[in-house]
Amino acid sequence: MSHPSLTTSPARPSSVSILTQATLTRYGIALLRLALGVMFLAHSIVLKLLTYGLPGTAQFFIGVGLPGWLAYVTFTVEAIGGLLLVAGIQSRWVALALSPFLLGALAAVHWHNGWVFTAPNGGWEYPAYLFVLCLAQALLGDGAFALLPSTLPVSGHKQA
Repeated sequence: MSHPSLTTSPARPSSVSILTQATLTRYGIALLRLALGVMFLAHSIVLKLLTYGLPGTAQFFIGVGLPGWLAYVTFTVEAIGGLLLVAGIQSRWVALALSPFLLGALAAVHWHNGWVFTAPNGGWEYPAYLFVLCLAQALLGDGAFALLPSTLPVSGHKQA
């Protein structure tokens, strides 16, 4: 027996919406986009700005061999990227733009610390996972409730 909210009643076909696989997929993609956006907001604003402060974050960057100014760039990109993802503004391209920062964090900071993120200076599991999520978002698009959805170039070739 199916749930009443998932099917239409023959007596009132227009009063209950049908949740199709396509609709559920769009909602799932939106959930991914929102979770990823909130994570980038938390990582930039809560961790870098409010917990360590931007000067403290810059000192951490210097301590791991990166230029201090890159902390400010990273904070800005993560905060703006998080806002754009939550709002659903060009999410496909935003996720791709955030990806090099995750790859840089992996290569320069986390890779040599081992897998577990609770290792000193954090292992590679969390930034690698976030990179994969950004790739998935880029492949899937914006999902439901996006304010300015991403578009892909239209191919000139017709599919058979």
